Amino acid sequence: MPALPGLRRYLGALSLLGVLTAFSVLLQAEGLATLLTGGGVSLVLIVAIAARAGLTWGHGVLSGRFAASVRAALRRRLLRSASDRAGVVATQVTRGVDATDSYLTGYLPSLVVSVVVPAAVIVRLVTADLVSALVVVVTLPLIPVFGVLIGKQAKAAVQWELLTKLGGHFLDVVRGLGTLKVFGRAAAQASTVRSMAAAHADATMKTLRVAFLSALVLELVATLSVALVAVPIGFRLLAGGLDARTALLILLLTPEAYLPLRAAGAKFHAAAEGLTALREALSGPVVSPRSAVSTRRRGAPSLVLERVSVSYGGVPALSEVDLTLPAGARLAVVGPSGSGKSTLLAVLLGFVPPASGRVLVDGVDLRSLAPASWLADVAWVPQRPTLFRGPLASNIALGLPSADVPSAARAAALDAVAAGLPQGFETPVGELGEVLSAGQRQRVGLARALARTSAGLVLLDEPTARLDSRTEDAVLSATRRLLPGRTAVLVAHRPAMVSLADRVIELRDGRVRSEVAA
Repeated sequence: MPALPGLRRYLGALSLLGVLTAFSVLLQAEGLATLLTGGGVSLVLIVAIAARAGLTWGHGVLSGRFAASVRAALRRRLLRSASDRAGVVATQVTRGVDATDSYLTGYLPSLVVSVVVPAAVIVRLVTADLVSALVVVVTLPLIPVFGVLIGKQAKAAVQWELLTKLGGHFLDVVRGLGTLKVFGRAAAQASTVRSMAAAHADATMKTLRVAFLSALVLELVATLSVALVAVPIGFRLLAGGLDARTALLILLLTPEAYLPLRAAGAKFHAAAEGLTALREALSGPVVSPRSAVSTRRRGAPSLVLERVSVSYGGVPALSEVDLTLPAGARLAVVGPSGSGKSTLLAVLLGFVPPASGRVLVDGVDLRSLAPASWLADVAWVPQRPTLFRGPLASNIALGLPSADVPSAARAAALDAVAAGLPQGFETPVGELGEVLSAGQRQRVGLARALARTSAGLVLLDEPTARLDSRTEDAVLSATRRLLPGRTAVLVAHRPAMVSLADRVIELRDGRVRSEVAA
Protein backbone atom coordinates (compact mmCIF):
# COMPACT_ATOMS: atom_id res chain seq x y z
CA MET A 1 0.00 0.00 0.00
CA PRO A 2 2.77 2.57 0.67
CA ALA A 3 3.80 2.11 -2.99
CA LEU A 4 0.48 3.56 -4.19
CA PRO A 5 0.91 7.13 -5.47
CA GLY A 6 -0.80 9.76 -3.32
CA LEU A 7 -2.03 7.26 -0.71
CA ARG A 8 -1.30 9.49 2.30
CA ARG A 9 -3.12 12.45 0.79
CA TYR A 10 -6.03 10.23 -0.16
CA LEU A 11 -6.39 8.78 3.33
CA GLY A 12 -6.08 12.25 4.82
CA ALA A 13 -8.84 13.56 2.55
CA LEU A 14 -11.02 10.55 3.34
CA SER A 15 -10.52 11.15 7.06
CA LEU A 16 -11.56 14.78 6.69
CA LEU A 17 -14.64 13.79 4.70
CA GLY A 18 -15.38 11.12 7.31
CA VAL A 19 -15.31 13.67 10.11
CA LEU A 20 -17.60 15.99 8.15
CA THR A 21 -19.92 13.06 7.44
CA ALA A 22 -20.08 12.26 11.15
CA PHE A 23 -21.06 15.86 11.95
CA SER A 24 -23.72 15.84 9.23
CA VAL A 25 -25.15 12.56 10.62
CA LEU A 26 -25.43 14.08 14.08
CA LEU A 27 -26.97 17.29 12.77
CA GLN A 28 -29.47 15.37 10.62
CA ALA A 29 -30.55 13.26 13.59
CA GLU A 30 -30.99 16.36 15.71
CA GLY A 31 -33.04 18.07 12.98
CA LEU A 32 -35.25 15.02 12.37
CA ALA A 33 -35.85 14.55 16.09
CA THR A 34 -36.95 18.19 16.33
CA LEU A 35 -39.18 17.87 13.25
CA LEU A 36 -40.89 14.67 14.45
CA THR A 37 -41.63 16.13 17.88
CA GLY A 38 -43.44 19.12 16.40
CA GLY A 39 -40.58 21.59 16.19
CA GLY A 40 -40.90 22.12 12.42
CA VAL A 41 -38.26 22.05 9.70
CA SER A 42 -35.11 23.70 10.96
CA LEU A 43 -32.17 25.21 9.09
CA VAL A 44 -29.94 22.61 10.76
CA LEU A 45 -31.86 19.77 9.09
CA ILE A 46 -31.68 21.38 5.65
CA VAL A 47 -27.94 22.04 6.01
CA ALA A 48 -27.33 18.49 7.26
CA ILE A 49 -29.19 16.85 4.35
CA ALA A 50 -27.43 19.08 1.80
CA ALA A 51 -24.07 18.38 3.47
CA ARG A 52 -24.57 14.59 3.37
CA ALA A 53 -25.49 14.77 -0.32
CA GLY A 54 -22.45 16.95 -1.07
CA LEU A 55 -20.12 14.72 0.96
CA THR A 56 -21.39 11.63 -0.87
CA TRP A 57 -20.64 13.34 -4.18
CA GLY A 58 -17.23 14.44 -2.87
CA HIS A 59 -16.40 10.88 -1.83
CA GLY A 60 -17.23 9.66 -5.33
CA VAL A 61 -15.15 12.31 -7.12
CA LEU A 62 -12.15 11.95 -4.81
CA SER A 63 -12.09 8.16 -4.85
CA GLY A 64 -12.66 8.06 -8.63
CA ARG A 65 -9.68 10.32 -9.33
CA PHE A 66 -7.44 8.44 -6.92
CA ALA A 67 -8.45 5.08 -8.37
CA ALA A 68 -7.73 6.34 -11.91
CA SER A 69 -4.22 7.45 -10.91
CA VAL A 70 -3.58 4.16 -9.13
CA ARG A 71 -4.78 2.12 -12.10
CA ALA A 72 -2.44 4.02 -14.40
CA ALA A 73 0.49 3.57 -11.99
CA LEU A 74 -0.23 -0.14 -11.55
CA ARG A 75 -0.36 -0.70 -15.30
CA ARG A 76 2.99 1.06 -15.73
CA ARG A 77 4.44 -1.03 -12.91
CA LEU A 78 3.11 -4.31 -14.34
CA LEU A 79 4.36 -3.48 -17.82
CA ARG A 80 7.81 -2.86 -16.33
CA SER A 81 7.64 -6.08 -14.34
CA ALA A 82 10.37 -8.65 -14.60
CA SER A 83 7.82 -11.39 -15.30
CA ASP A 84 8.22 -13.21 -18.61
CA ARG A 85 4.71 -14.71 -18.44
CA ALA A 86 2.91 -12.52 -20.96
CA GLY A 87 -0.50 -14.12 -20.35
CA VAL A 88 -0.37 -13.55 -16.59
CA VAL A 89 0.77 -9.94 -17.04
CA ALA A 90 -2.01 -9.35 -19.59
CA THR A 91 -4.61 -10.63 -17.09
CA GLN A 92 -3.17 -8.45 -14.34
CA VAL A 93 -3.05 -5.34 -16.53
CA THR A 94 -6.67 -5.72 -17.65
CA ARG A 95 -8.94 -7.65 -15.26
CA GLY A 96 -6.66 -7.34 -12.22
CA VAL A 97 -6.15 -3.57 -12.37
CA ASP A 98 -9.84 -2.93 -13.09
CA ALA A 99 -10.79 -5.13 -10.11
CA THR A 100 -8.89 -2.80 -7.75
CA ASP A 101 -11.53 -0.14 -8.39
CA SER A 102 -13.99 -1.81 -5.98
CA TYR A 103 -11.37 -1.76 -3.24
CA LEU A 104 -10.12 1.79 -3.81
CA THR A 105 -13.49 3.49 -4.43
CA GLY A 106 -15.76 1.27 -2.33
CA TYR A 107 -14.15 -0.60 0.54
CA LEU A 108 -11.38 1.83 1.52
CA PRO A 109 -13.66 4.91 1.86
CA SER A 110 -16.25 2.79 3.74
CA LEU A 111 -13.53 1.58 6.08
CA VAL A 112 -12.54 5.14 6.99
CA VAL A 113 -16.19 6.17 7.52
CA SER A 114 -16.80 3.05 9.65
CA VAL A 115 -14.13 4.24 12.07
CA VAL A 116 -15.19 7.88 12.38
CA VAL A 117 -19.02 7.82 12.28
CA PRO A 118 -19.66 5.10 14.93
CA ALA A 119 -17.23 6.84 17.31
CA ALA A 120 -19.07 10.17 16.88
CA VAL A 121 -22.47 8.49 17.32
CA ILE A 122 -21.37 6.74 20.53
CA VAL A 123 -20.07 10.01 21.98
CA ARG A 124 -23.42 11.69 21.26
CA LEU A 125 -25.36 8.72 22.71
CA VAL A 126 -23.32 8.92 25.91
CA THR A 127 -24.51 12.50 26.40
CA ALA A 128 -28.12 11.57 25.53
CA ASP A 129 -28.54 8.18 27.26
CA LEU A 130 -25.71 6.20 28.86
CA VAL A 131 -27.60 2.86 28.86
CA SER A 132 -28.23 2.99 25.10
CA ALA A 133 -24.64 3.99 24.50
CA LEU A 134 -23.39 0.96 26.48
CA VAL A 135 -25.64 -1.38 24.46
CA VAL A 136 -24.21 0.02 21.23
CA VAL A 137 -20.63 -0.26 22.52
CA VAL A 138 -21.17 -3.92 23.46
CA THR A 139 -22.97 -4.99 20.26
CA LEU A 140 -21.04 -2.93 17.72
CA PRO A 141 -17.94 -5.25 17.68
CA LEU A 142 -20.21 -8.19 16.77
CA ILE A 143 -20.44 -6.96 13.16
CA PRO A 144 -16.69 -7.05 12.38
CA VAL A 145 -16.28 -10.26 14.41
CA PHE A 146 -18.94 -12.12 12.43
CA GLY A 147 -17.68 -10.50 9.23
CA VAL A 148 -14.17 -11.83 9.84
CA LEU A 149 -15.38 -15.31 10.81
CA ILE A 150 -17.44 -15.66 7.64
CA GLY A 151 -15.02 -13.74 5.43
CA LYS A 152 -12.27 -16.27 6.15
CA GLN A 153 -14.25 -18.79 4.15
CA ALA A 154 -14.07 -16.65 1.02
CA LYS A 155 -11.42 -17.91 -1.38
CA ALA A 156 -10.72 -14.67 -3.23
CA ALA A 157 -6.99 -15.42 -3.42
CA VAL A 158 -7.68 -18.86 -4.90
CA GLN A 159 -10.20 -17.35 -7.31
CA TRP A 160 -7.68 -14.76 -8.53
CA GLU A 161 -4.90 -17.34 -8.81
CA LEU A 162 -7.13 -19.54 -10.96
CA LEU A 163 -8.07 -16.55 -13.12
CA THR A 164 -4.44 -15.56 -13.76
CA LYS A 165 -3.54 -19.15 -14.61
CA LEU A 166 -6.50 -19.38 -16.96
CA GLY A 167 -5.66 -16.09 -18.66
CA GLY A 168 -1.98 -16.93 -19.02
CA HIS A 169 -2.60 -20.44 -20.31
CA PHE A 170 -5.29 -19.29 -22.73
CA LEU A 171 -3.02 -16.64 -24.25
CA ASP A 172 -0.19 -19.17 -24.63
CA VAL A 173 -2.58 -21.59 -26.32
CA VAL A 174 -3.83 -18.95 -28.75
CA ARG A 175 -0.31 -17.82 -29.63
CA GLY A 176 0.79 -21.40 -30.25
CA LEU A 177 -2.41 -22.61 -31.89
CA GLY A 178 -0.72 -23.22 -35.21
CA THR A 179 1.92 -25.45 -33.65
CA LEU A 180 -0.70 -27.29 -31.59
CA LYS A 181 -2.74 -27.99 -34.73
CA VAL A 182 0.32 -29.34 -36.52
CA PHE A 183 1.08 -31.79 -33.72
CA GLY A 184 -2.56 -32.67 -33.07
CA ARG A 185 -2.66 -31.22 -29.54
CA ALA A 186 -5.32 -28.56 -30.05
CA ALA A 187 -8.18 -30.70 -28.69
CA ALA A 188 -6.20 -31.65 -25.58
CA GLN A 189 -5.41 -27.99 -24.85
CA ALA A 190 -9.06 -27.03 -25.39
CA SER A 191 -9.99 -29.59 -22.75
CA THR A 192 -7.37 -28.14 -20.39
CA VAL A 193 -8.69 -24.60 -20.88
CA ARG A 194 -12.25 -25.86 -20.31
CA SER A 195 -11.31 -27.54 -17.02
CA MET A 196 -9.44 -24.43 -15.84
CA ALA A 197 -12.45 -22.26 -16.69
CA ALA A 198 -14.71 -24.64 -14.75
CA ALA A 199 -12.41 -24.49 -11.72
CA HIS A 200 -12.49 -20.69 -11.81
CA ALA A 201 -16.29 -20.70 -12.11
CA ASP A 202 -16.57 -23.02 -9.09
CA ALA A 203 -14.29 -20.79 -7.04
CA THR A 204 -16.30 -17.73 -8.06
CA MET A 205 -19.61 -19.35 -7.01
CA LYS A 206 -18.13 -20.35 -3.64
CA THR A 207 -17.00 -16.77 -3.06
CA LEU A 208 -20.45 -15.45 -4.02
CA ARG A 209 -22.16 -17.87 -1.62
CA VAL A 210 -19.94 -16.65 1.21
CA ALA A 211 -20.62 -13.03 0.23
CA PHE A 212 -24.40 -13.52 0.32
CA LEU A 213 -24.17 -15.37 3.63
CA SER A 214 -22.02 -12.62 5.08
CA ALA A 215 -24.50 -9.92 4.02
CA LEU A 216 -27.35 -11.87 5.60
CA VAL A 217 -25.51 -12.37 8.90
CA LEU A 218 -24.38 -8.74 9.10
CA GLU A 219 -27.92 -7.50 8.47
CA LEU A 220 -29.28 -9.89 11.11
CA VAL A 221 -26.70 -8.85 13.72
CA ALA A 222 -27.30 -5.15 13.03
CA THR A 223 -31.09 -5.57 13.20
CA LEU A 224 -30.93 -7.45 16.51
CA SER A 225 -28.51 -4.88 17.93
CA VAL A 226 -30.82 -2.02 17.00
CA ALA A 227 -33.72 -3.93 18.55
CA LEU A 228 -31.79 -4.26 21.83
CA VAL A 229 -31.73 -0.47 21.95
CA ALA A 230 -35.18 0.25 20.54
CA VAL A 231 -37.26 -2.10 22.74
CA PRO A 232 -36.02 -0.71 26.11
CA ILE A 233 -36.37 2.82 24.71
CA GLY A 234 -40.03 2.12 23.92
CA PHE A 235 -40.76 0.78 27.40
CA ARG A 236 -38.96 3.71 29.03
CA LEU A 237 -40.85 6.16 26.85
CA LEU A 238 -44.19 4.59 27.85
CA ALA A 239 -43.19 4.70 31.51
CA GLY A 240 -42.30 8.38 31.25
CA GLY A 241 -38.64 7.82 32.04
CA LEU A 242 -37.53 9.38 28.76
CA ASP A 243 -38.80 12.35 26.78
CA ALA A 244 -39.94 11.91 23.18
CA ARG A 245 -37.19 14.02 21.53
CA THR A 246 -34.37 12.14 23.24
CA ALA A 247 -35.99 8.79 22.44
CA LEU A 248 -36.30 9.73 18.76
CA LEU A 249 -32.72 11.03 18.69
CA ILE A 250 -31.46 7.69 20.06
CA LEU A 251 -33.55 5.68 17.61
CA LEU A 252 -32.29 7.75 14.70
CA LEU A 253 -28.62 7.62 15.74
CA THR A 254 -28.40 3.93 16.64
CA PRO A 255 -28.76 2.57 13.07
CA GLU A 256 -26.18 5.12 11.92
CA ALA A 257 -23.63 3.49 14.21
CA TYR A 258 -24.03 0.10 12.50
CA LEU A 259 -24.58 1.29 8.93
CA PRO A 260 -20.93 2.09 8.01
CA LEU A 261 -19.69 -1.27 9.34
CA ARG A 262 -22.40 -3.12 7.43
CA ALA A 263 -21.50 -1.21 4.26
CA ALA A 264 -17.78 -1.96 4.72
CA GLY A 265 -18.54 -5.64 5.29
CA ALA A 266 -20.71 -5.83 2.18
CA LYS A 267 -18.12 -4.07 0.02
CA PHE A 268 -15.27 -6.22 1.31
CA HIS A 269 -16.31 -9.25 -0.72
CA ALA A 270 -16.77 -7.14 -3.85
CA ALA A 271 -13.26 -5.78 -3.32
CA ALA A 272 -11.59 -9.04 -2.27
CA GLU A 273 -10.43 -9.98 -5.77
CA GLY A 274 -9.15 -6.46 -6.38
CA LEU A 275 -7.25 -6.49 -3.10
CA THR A 276 -5.60 -9.79 -4.02
CA ALA A 277 -4.68 -8.42 -7.46
CA LEU A 278 -3.36 -5.24 -5.85
CA ARG A 279 -1.13 -7.17 -3.45
CA GLU A 280 0.21 -9.31 -6.28
CA ALA A 281 0.93 -6.27 -8.47
CA LEU A 282 2.74 -4.42 -5.69
CA SER A 283 4.76 -7.45 -4.57
CA GLY A 284 6.22 -8.32 -7.97
CA PRO A 285 9.72 -7.16 -8.95
CA VAL A 286 9.95 -4.41 -11.53
CA VAL A 287 12.64 -3.28 -13.87
CA SER A 288 13.30 0.32 -12.88
CA PRO A 289 13.76 2.71 -15.77
CA ARG A 290 17.28 4.00 -16.02
CA SER A 291 18.06 7.68 -16.07
CA ALA A 292 20.97 9.02 -18.07
CA VAL A 293 23.96 10.01 -15.98
CA SER A 294 26.58 9.43 -18.70
CA THR A 295 26.84 10.20 -22.40
CA ARG A 296 28.81 8.67 -25.24
CA ARG A 297 29.61 9.54 -28.81
CA ARG A 298 27.43 8.19 -31.59
CA GLY A 299 28.87 5.64 -33.98
CA ALA A 300 30.42 2.21 -33.77
CA PRO A 301 30.98 1.46 -30.05
CA SER A 302 33.61 -0.64 -28.36
CA LEU A 303 32.10 -3.25 -26.02
CA VAL A 304 33.58 -4.84 -22.92
CA LEU A 305 31.81 -7.48 -20.81
CA GLU A 306 33.36 -7.94 -17.37
CA ARG A 307 32.35 -11.18 -15.60
CA VAL A 308 28.71 -10.80 -16.70
CA SER A 309 26.26 -13.30 -15.16
CA VAL A 310 22.52 -13.62 -15.76
CA SER A 311 20.03 -16.10 -14.34
CA TYR A 312 16.32 -16.76 -14.86
CA GLY A 313 14.48 -18.10 -11.83
CA GLY A 314 17.75 -19.25 -10.27
CA VAL A 315 18.87 -21.05 -13.46
CA PRO A 316 22.08 -19.49 -14.87
CA ALA A 317 21.92 -18.31 -18.49
CA LEU A 318 25.32 -16.57 -18.56
CA SER A 319 28.12 -17.29 -16.11
CA GLU A 320 30.97 -14.78 -15.67
CA VAL A 321 31.35 -13.95 -19.36
CA ASP A 322 34.43 -11.86 -20.19
CA LEU A 323 34.54 -10.39 -23.68
CA THR A 324 36.21 -7.48 -25.45
CA LEU A 325 34.99 -6.20 -28.81
CA PRO A 326 36.76 -3.20 -30.37
CA ALA A 327 34.84 -0.59 -32.35
CA GLY A 328 34.06 -1.82 -35.85
CA ALA A 329 34.73 -5.48 -35.03
CA ARG A 330 32.38 -8.25 -36.11
CA LEU A 331 31.81 -11.12 -33.68
CA ALA A 332 29.94 -14.36 -34.42
CA VAL A 333 28.48 -16.27 -31.47
CA VAL A 334 27.83 -19.97 -31.97
CA GLY A 335 26.69 -22.76 -29.70
CA PRO A 336 23.78 -25.13 -29.09
CA SER A 337 20.26 -23.94 -28.30
CA GLY A 338 19.92 -22.74 -24.71
CA SER A 339 23.59 -21.87 -24.37
CA GLY A 340 22.90 -18.17 -23.71
CA LYS A 341 23.36 -16.58 -27.13
CA SER A 342 20.06 -14.66 -27.17
CA THR A 343 20.57 -13.68 -23.55
CA LEU A 344 23.91 -12.16 -24.49
CA LEU A 345 22.17 -9.95 -27.06
CA ALA A 346 19.48 -9.02 -24.51
CA VAL A 347 22.23 -7.88 -22.12
CA LEU A 348 23.85 -5.76 -24.86
CA LEU A 349 20.46 -4.21 -25.66
CA GLY A 350 19.96 -3.36 -21.99
CA PHE A 351 16.77 -5.42 -21.77
CA VAL A 352 18.25 -7.81 -19.20
CA PRO A 353 20.47 -6.27 -16.50
CA PRO A 354 23.35 -8.51 -15.36
CA ALA A 355 22.96 -10.12 -11.96
CA SER A 356 26.66 -9.47 -11.52
CA GLY A 357 29.39 -7.89 -13.61
CA ARG A 358 28.94 -5.01 -16.02
CA VAL A 359 28.87 -4.01 -19.69
CA LEU A 360 31.02 -1.08 -20.81
CA VAL A 361 30.16 0.87 -23.96
CA ASP A 362 33.11 3.04 -24.97
CA GLY A 363 34.22 2.77 -21.35
CA VAL A 364 30.81 3.85 -19.99
CA ASP A 365 28.65 1.50 -17.94
CA LEU A 366 25.60 0.57 -20.03
CA ARG A 367 23.34 0.95 -16.98
CA SER A 368 24.18 4.66 -16.80
CA LEU A 369 23.10 5.36 -20.39
CA ALA A 370 19.57 6.47 -21.24
CA PRO A 371 17.80 3.48 -22.85
CA ALA A 372 16.21 5.57 -25.62
CA SER A 373 19.53 7.13 -26.60
CA TRP A 374 21.33 3.77 -26.57
CA LEU A 375 18.66 1.88 -28.53
CA ALA A 376 18.54 4.67 -31.13
CA ASP A 377 22.12 3.67 -32.03
CA VAL A 378 21.34 -0.07 -32.29
CA ALA A 379 19.99 -2.10 -35.23
CA TRP A 380 18.57 -5.37 -33.92
CA VAL A 381 17.07 -8.36 -35.68
CA PRO A 382 15.55 -10.87 -33.21
CA GLN A 383 14.73 -14.49 -33.92
CA ARG A 384 11.03 -13.67 -34.25
CA PRO A 385 10.45 -10.02 -35.21
CA THR A 386 7.30 -8.55 -33.67
CA LEU A 387 4.88 -7.06 -36.18
CA PHE A 388 2.33 -4.39 -35.36
CA ARG A 389 -1.11 -3.73 -36.76
CA GLY A 390 -0.64 -1.26 -39.59
CA PRO A 391 0.84 -0.90 -43.09
CA LEU A 392 3.92 -2.90 -44.07
CA ALA A 393 5.82 0.35 -44.58
CA SER A 394 5.15 1.42 -40.99
CA ASN A 395 6.34 -1.96 -39.74
CA ILE A 396 9.61 -1.50 -41.60
CA ALA A 397 10.14 2.14 -40.56
CA LEU A 398 9.15 1.35 -36.96
CA GLY A 399 8.81 4.97 -35.89
CA LEU A 400 11.84 6.22 -37.85
CA PRO A 401 10.58 9.20 -39.92
CA SER A 402 13.71 9.34 -42.09
CA ALA A 403 13.62 5.64 -43.02
CA ASP A 404 14.07 4.85 -46.72
CA VAL A 405 11.55 2.00 -46.76
CA PRO A 406 11.88 0.97 -50.45
CA SER A 407 15.69 0.81 -50.25
CA ALA A 408 15.62 -1.15 -47.00
CA ALA A 409 13.04 -3.56 -48.42
CA ARG A 410 15.07 -4.03 -51.60
CA ALA A 411 18.22 -4.72 -49.60
CA ALA A 412 16.34 -7.32 -47.50
CA ALA A 413 14.87 -8.99 -50.62
CA LEU A 414 11.41 -7.86 -49.54
CA ASP A 415 10.58 -5.60 -52.48
CA ALA A 416 9.21 -8.45 -54.61
CA VAL A 417 7.02 -9.54 -51.70
CA ALA A 418 5.63 -6.01 -51.32
CA ALA A 419 4.95 -5.84 -55.07
CA GLY A 420 2.83 -8.99 -54.82
CA LEU A 421 0.65 -7.65 -52.00
CA PRO A 422 -2.73 -6.03 -52.81
CA GLN A 423 -1.69 -2.51 -51.72
CA GLY A 424 2.07 -2.84 -51.88
CA PHE A 425 3.83 -1.28 -48.93
CA GLU A 426 0.49 0.09 -47.69
CA THR A 427 -0.98 -3.39 -47.24
CA PRO A 428 -2.18 -3.80 -43.63
CA VAL A 429 -0.18 -6.30 -41.60
CA GLY A 430 -1.70 -7.88 -38.49
CA GLU A 431 0.09 -8.47 -35.23
CA LEU A 432 0.79 -12.07 -36.25
CA GLY A 433 1.74 -11.12 -39.82
CA GLU A 434 -1.23 -12.90 -41.38
CA VAL A 435 -0.35 -11.91 -44.96
CA LEU A 436 3.34 -12.85 -44.61
CA SER A 437 5.16 -16.15 -44.29
CA ALA A 438 7.64 -16.85 -41.51
CA GLY A 439 10.57 -16.08 -43.81
CA GLN A 440 8.95 -12.85 -45.00
CA ARG A 441 8.36 -11.74 -41.41
CA GLN A 442 12.05 -12.39 -40.77
CA ARG A 443 12.95 -10.19 -43.73
CA VAL A 444 10.76 -7.41 -42.29
CA GLY A 445 12.96 -7.51 -39.18
CA LEU A 446 16.10 -7.36 -41.33
CA ALA A 447 14.65 -4.46 -43.36
CA ARG A 448 14.11 -2.56 -40.10
CA ALA A 449 17.81 -2.94 -39.29
CA LEU A 450 18.82 -1.92 -42.81
CA ALA A 451 16.65 1.19 -42.53
CA ARG A 452 18.58 2.34 -39.46
CA THR A 453 21.53 3.55 -41.48
CA SER A 454 22.93 5.63 -38.60
CA ALA A 455 23.08 2.74 -36.11
CA GLY A 456 26.59 2.09 -34.79
CA LEU A 457 25.87 -1.37 -33.35
CA VAL A 458 24.28 -4.24 -35.26
CA LEU A 459 22.84 -7.23 -33.38
CA LEU A 460 21.60 -10.14 -35.49
CA ASP A 461 19.97 -13.15 -33.87
CA GLU A 462 19.99 -15.87 -36.55
CA PRO A 463 18.41 -13.64 -39.23
CA THR A 464 18.54 -16.38 -41.93
CA ALA A 465 17.18 -19.23 -39.80
CA ARG A 466 13.83 -19.44 -41.67
CA LEU A 467 14.96 -18.54 -45.16
CA ASP A 468 15.54 -20.71 -48.21
CA SER A 469 19.01 -20.77 -49.75
CA ARG A 470 18.19 -18.26 -52.50
CA THR A 471 16.69 -15.73 -50.11
CA GLU A 472 19.51 -16.39 -47.66
CA ASP A 473 22.06 -15.37 -50.29
CA ALA A 474 20.20 -12.10 -50.89
CA VAL A 475 19.97 -11.39 -47.17
CA LEU A 476 23.66 -12.18 -46.64
CA SER A 477 24.56 -9.82 -49.44
CA ALA A 478 22.47 -7.07 -47.81
CA THR A 479 23.99 -7.83 -44.43
CA ARG A 480 27.52 -7.43 -45.87
CA ARG A 481 26.56 -3.94 -46.98
CA LEU A 482 25.13 -3.22 -43.52
CA LEU A 483 28.19 -4.18 -41.47
CA PRO A 484 31.12 -1.99 -42.68
CA GLY A 485 31.93 0.78 -40.22
CA ARG A 486 29.75 -0.75 -37.50
CA THR A 487 30.31 -3.00 -34.53
CA ALA A 488 28.40 -6.23 -35.01
CA VAL A 489 27.44 -9.25 -32.91
CA LEU A 490 25.98 -12.10 -34.96
CA VAL A 491 24.29 -15.11 -33.44
CA ALA A 492 24.65 -17.78 -36.08
CA HIS A 493 24.06 -21.46 -36.72
CA ARG A 494 24.79 -21.53 -40.43
CA PRO A 495 28.38 -21.26 -41.74
CA ALA A 496 27.39 -18.55 -44.23
CA MET A 497 26.52 -16.15 -41.39
CA VAL A 498 29.72 -17.05 -39.51
CA SER A 499 31.74 -16.08 -42.58
CA LEU A 500 30.66 -12.45 -42.13
CA ALA A 501 32.55 -12.19 -38.82
CA ASP A 502 36.23 -11.72 -38.10
CA ARG A 503 36.02 -13.48 -34.71
CA VAL A 504 34.00 -16.46 -33.51
CA ILE A 505 33.25 -17.51 -29.93
CA GLU A 506 31.43 -20.61 -28.77
CA LEU A 507 28.99 -20.43 -25.86
CA ARG A 508 28.12 -23.56 -23.89
CA ASP A 509 26.08 -23.56 -20.69
CA GLY A 510 26.40 -19.79 -20.48
CA ARG A 511 30.21 -19.77 -20.62
CA VAL A 512 32.69 -18.87 -23.37
CA ARG A 513 34.27 -22.23 -24.18
CA SER A 514 36.48 -21.27 -27.11
CA GLU A 515 37.41 -18.37 -29.37
CA VAL A 516 38.90 -18.61 -32.85
CA ALA A 517 39.58 -16.23 -35.69
CA ALA A 518 37.06 -16.40 -38.50
